[in-house]
Amino acid sequence: MTGAASSVHPPALASAARLRWKRRRGLLRFLSVRIAQAIPTLLLVVVVNFTLLNLAPGDLAQVLAGEAGGASPEYVAQLRESFGLNDPAWLRLLHYVQKVATLDLGYSFRNSMPVSELIVERIPATLLLTGSALLLAIGVGLVGGFLAAWRPGSWLDRTISSIALLVYATPGFLLGLALIIVFGVKLQWLPVGGMSSGEASEGVWSAFGGLLSHLVLPVLTLGLFFASIYVRITRAAMLEVRGHDYVRTARAKGVASLRIASRHVLRNALLPVVTVIGLQAGALLGGAVLVEVVFAWPGLGRLAFESVFQRDFNLLSGVVLCGAAAVLLVNILVDLLYSVLDPRIGARQ
Repeated sequence: MTGAASSVHPPALASAARLRWKRRRGLLRFLSVRIAQAIPTLLLVVVVNFTLLNLAPGDLAQVLAGEAGGASPEYVAQLRESFGLNDPAWLRLLHYVQKVATLDLGYSFRNSMPVSELIVERIPATLLLTGSALLLAIGVGLVGGFLAAWRPGSWLDRTISSIALLVYATPGFLLGLALIIVFGVKLQWLPVGGMSSGEASEGVWSAFGGLLSHLVLPVLTLGLFFASIYVRITRAAMLEVRGHDYVRTARAKGVASLRIASRHVLRNALLPVVTVIGLQAGALLGGAVLVEVVFAWPGLGRLAFESVFQRDFNLLSGVVLCGAAAVLLVNILVDLLYSVLDPRIGARQ
């Protein structure tokens, strides 16, 4: 028996090792293809972004001259020459593409700093806001959709669906102002702006608590809108999946209803939710612009908002390019997550 067992197991182990190697090779090939596809997409974003920004009226020289209380035409011409604004558009575009290819996003004359340094300073605040909002949206959306689909047509289903519809129909800025009025002005439970109190004498834990208190209202404003979408999608996907044959088979075998809903129905219903998360990565960053402005949150969204009024096109182009790269990265991660949720997709990679 021992000899027979030893003669059977090595081929099985070798087959499993080959299968794992095949999946890893397919994953590497998939990543290579997606990264290769992302490069021309980023190039197109650079060209379109540069074209649209240069079609906008005004430039940095006019803004600086206006803030100085007026300037002579000679001074304005000198500013335009120093900023390279007198060069043809195609030449400026070529120079900008060459700089982006070397990860040089240009120089912000208004802030007297390289654009890349400004973006690196603001990225942690935006990641903290959008990441927390996304976690809140996914958690509330999955739990709410699961409970709504648990007993379709019940009072719980109608209550959750009504609340989700109400939040979805409320504009983001109006929801943010309502939260500020209720929790910041009336009850005075939470701060309404900034990222910290700014007190130098704060300890580590006090500063961490202050950061969390400043984070609550912006995260609720940004996350509840997307949570309302995920609630409706999760509910609809679970109601569709529960009618499949494998769910009826599990129910006929006597499997507990809660186990069926969590292990069989919810897992397969996650695929459309994951798809929507990837598609709405850009909308999440766009919503962060409004939230950061309303709550004075020092992130990339507020930086982009300020660069528009300052006519700092180098800075605005860098922020937009960074946002486009983040959206592409999120979509690649979503595609990878598909292979985890559905092994059949991973086998075809």
